[in-house]
Amino acid sequence: MTKKETKYCKHAVTDADFISVFDKFSEGVLVTDLNGVIIYYNRAMSRIDELDPREALHKKITDVYHLTNDDSIIMQCLFKGEPIIDRPIYYRTRMGKVANTVHSAFPLTRNSKIIGIICFVRDYNVLAETIADMPVVQTAFDTDIFFDSIIGEDPELIKAVSSAKMAANTPSPVMLYGQTGTGKELFARAIHNHSARSRQKYTPVNCAAIPENLLEGILFGTSKGAFTGSVNKAGLFEKTHGGTIFLDELNSMPVGLQSKILRVLQERKVRRVGALKETTIDVKIISSVNEDPHVAMANGTLRSDLFYRLGVVFIHIVPLAGRMGDLDLLVSHFINKHNKLMGKAVKGVSDNVMVRFRSYHWPGNVRELEHAIEGAMNIVGASDTIQLRHLQSHFSVIPAPAPPAPVEDAMPPPAPSSPLASGRPRPPSLIEKKAAHEKDTVHDALTLHAGNIARAAASLGISRQLLYYKMKKYKMLREDYLQ
Repeated sequence: MTKKETKYCKHAVTDADFISVFDKFSEGVLVTDLNGVIIYYNRAMSRIDELDPREALHKKITDVYHLTNDDSIIMQCLFKGEPIIDRPIYYRTRMGKVANTVHSAFPLTRNSKIIGIICFVRDYNVLAETIADMPVVQTAFDTDIFFDSIIGEDPELIKAVSSAKMAANTPSPVMLYGQTGTGKELFARAIHNHSARSRQKYTPVNCAAIPENLLEGILFGTSKGAFTGSVNKAGLFEKTHGGTIFLDELNSMPVGLQSKILRVLQERKVRRVGALKETTIDVKIISSVNEDPHVAMANGTLRSDLFYRLGVVFIHIVPLAGRMGDLDLLVSHFINKHNKLMGKAVKGVSDNVMVRFRSYHWPGNVRELEHAIEGAMNIVGASDTIQLRHLQSHFSVIPAPAPPAPVEDAMPPPAPSSPLASGRPRPPSLIEKKAAHEKDTVHDALTLHAGNIARAAASLGISRQLLYYKMKKYKMLREDYLQ
């Protein structure tokens, strides 16, 4: 963007009427000046506080609410000069209304100086109800997902699909392990649709996307009187009775809440927040983690007892970089899929594109590949083949493999200024370097302690179980180190 365009956009934003937008927000919006005096107070905030706006405008935060400078999220944001995001707070207005809310406050600046604060306020009960009331029945698209929807012929992928099929009709929990974009939710939906529960509810829960202070009530439900404003409401476990619940990114769930999930598994009962009564449930639990569960346990983000209970059937979904033999199949599948969706007739990709695809490490896995194909097909025009120029910008810097030297005695070319300019293979990534270092470290420890697992693990500062896992990962045999 040119300076002229930037200047025009800046003026356009400055002149925009944000107030009319904030007036229609379902969230409360407060704006204060540098002294914490309220200069904007929208209708949703008025509803949450049960205050007439005239009772709040032009008054200081600490005069409208029973809050001190230390308690007020807005005043703390003013003092620190930094955003405060998704902070739960109970407060009482000077008129006696008690509210249970989630605040996010941001400094407003002009010429790099703070001139006030804007605060977005979400009513806990409204937010929890909105999330918990999201439809948990499957859409027509969801019911079309079966194991045939998982494309690939890689032996490890086929093994994973086979294990998932066999586990579909058992009551045992299933844990999926795979990097972001490998298709964990695709597996979860296929397991549900392949099971006898397929006509019942399927409830996906992204444990990383729901604020920590809401997740417990959403999963287990709430009881009237548990906290100010709480009502009797079933949680997602109760609502999914007879069906399947998918706890995505379980390792992002607070450890304290993980212990309650363990209790559900052991007793097949749930207790709403603040209730004494328990409700028996019948739910198939599928979970997923996006990092090595042994590492997550070592880091304290995953309870070991919950892992052993939820990982009765443990399925590793191989990343795209580990099954590049499936690349042609996947490219063809995504082209056919988006031909139908876009009404196009693209036949394939050019040889140059496939060379780039094969040399790329695909950090976003299969999801990234589909997005790359879809993005290219949006701008392919009348062409029936996706060319390099149609790919997203980051693919333009992927080096092509170096061409072979024409003759043995040819003079080597001068050293290029960069690997990208020369076309040499890319240097090892940080992940690859870390893996190589880890492999060497494990090898050295096993050599030093002559294959004694307990001593080698202690010297590395890890558990014996984690050491065994790493040995398996790097194809190391204990017998090779015995002396």
